[in-house]
Amino acid sequence: MSDKSVVVIIGAGLAGLAAGVYAQMNGYRSHIFEHHSRPGGVAAAWRRGDYLIDGGIHFLMGHRPGQPLYDLYKELGAMDGGRFLDMPDYGRYFDEVSGRSITITADLDQLAANLRAISPADGRLIDELIAGVRAMQGAGTFDMSMGEPPELASRWGSVRLLWRMRRVLRYFTGRYARPVSDYAQRFQDPWLRRLVANLFLPEVPYWFVLMLLALLAERQMGLLEEGCPGFVHPIERRYRELGGQVTYNATVEEILVEDGRAAGVRLADGTQHRAEAVISAADGHTTIFKMLGGRYADEPTRARYRDWQLIKPTFMVSYGVARAFDREPHVSMFSLARPLKVGAHVVDMLVLRVFNYSAHFAPAGKTVIQASFDTDWDYWHALHADRPAYEAEKARLAAEVLERLEAHYPGLSTQVEVTDVATPYTTWRYTLNCRGAYMGWLPTSKQLMTSLPRTLPGLADFYMAGQWVVPGGGVPISLLSGRDAVRILCKRDGKPFVAR
Repeated sequence: MSDKSVVVIIGAGLAGLAAGVYAQMNGYRSHIFEHHSRPGGVAAAWRRGDYLIDGGIHFLMGHRPGQPLYDLYKELGAMDGGRFLDMPDYGRYFDEVSGRSITITADLDQLAANLRAISPADGRLIDELIAGVRAMQGAGTFDMSMGEPPELASRWGSVRLLWRMRRVLRYFTGRYARPVSDYAQRFQDPWLRRLVANLFLPEVPYWFVLMLLALLAERQMGLLEEGCPGFVHPIERRYRELGGQVTYNATVEEILVEDGRAAGVRLADGTQHRAEAVISAADGHTTIFKMLGGRYADEPTRARYRDWQLIKPTFMVSYGVARAFDREPHVSMFSLARPLKVGAHVVDMLVLRVFNYSAHFAPAGKTVIQASFDTDWDYWHALHADRPAYEAEKARLAAEVLERLEAHYPGLSTQVEVTDVATPYTTWRYTLNCRGAYMGWLPTSKQLMTSLPRTLPGLADFYMAGQWVVPGGGVPISLLSGRDAVRILCKRDGKPFVAR
């Protein structure tokens, strides 16, 4: 095999691993260089004593046989790992002020009845919500949000996609394309308004929430029995079995450019690795403005990184608890009666994940629970300069969150055996994601529906993959973007793309 077949891939997150697998399948010799000591990127998990702390994938779309995404996971080897468990519900919403709660069930008839019981006066809007969810079922709405990269798009491909989506196209325009927080204001009941606005992120379009609830109703949202390792490691294993190489603790500092083409990379230790093509599945800002020095950023690219909104980073505290949570939902959203104060930011919503659906996270009779909330990057970045103050703030918030949870689970404080805290700075330290933005761009309607190029003007043999080139983030998007980078590479080389 000639040197023209060598491809360097930056990053062993999901997009980088997928690019590596498909590169090997298509006859290229690829080498992945990863900043961290393990694969997965933001799909991360780590051990604290007997407990597995999973800070990554919350759920997986399209995990059942017969779905295109299932075929994608199988191609990559992900189905060789742990089992995937159907999500019985989306989670529970609990308002501490009123004491009201509701479980977002996959049974749409039951969900409609539960919502009407809360607010009979909002019956028309509840019927409209359920009708939208039913319309999204089986409509392939994920195809619409993904689309083809500009480098592979064709007029007829766009026409075929629109034809497949004709039944639900109206849901991608007008009031359905507005932020769900805006749409929620139409409900009369203030509690219901807050519930609807926080079913996902308040900034996502209303159609995005309809799509999620449709996937839930179709039993196409699953939990990972073994957590992120059971999904990530089989993909890495598949990559190695295909002959791929991966080097960890290898931070790329520069993408080498010769005669207007990407020619390899230089690592932080000074070593250079030559290649005929480079695929960056790393942070977009770092790639464009640091590794390439901003030399190939045209005005639309500069405007995007200057003006587009990033997803807010999170503060996450996990507790290993000597207690079983057998009857608890896997996710609860608590609207706090007493908000937390973090710098200048007021936190009034706390999300709690309960890892009670598998024995892989804790010993028998014990459980990992994990609370998280949106926070501010600048606060944590500045605070980290004063390490004692940074550690003290982590400890304060871990204690305050535990105090809030104690009200729902009496005796919890005495049962905690392990406490683990991750801040936005933690996310940046291990992934180098700009401002700790774990999913890249904020999935607003405009940003979700914008098709971004996977190449840069004036730079040949260079391609990008990951959440920074496909707004919306998540597992399928990351994997598909890695596949698309290799599809574009195959198109460049005039050979058919294969996936086996």
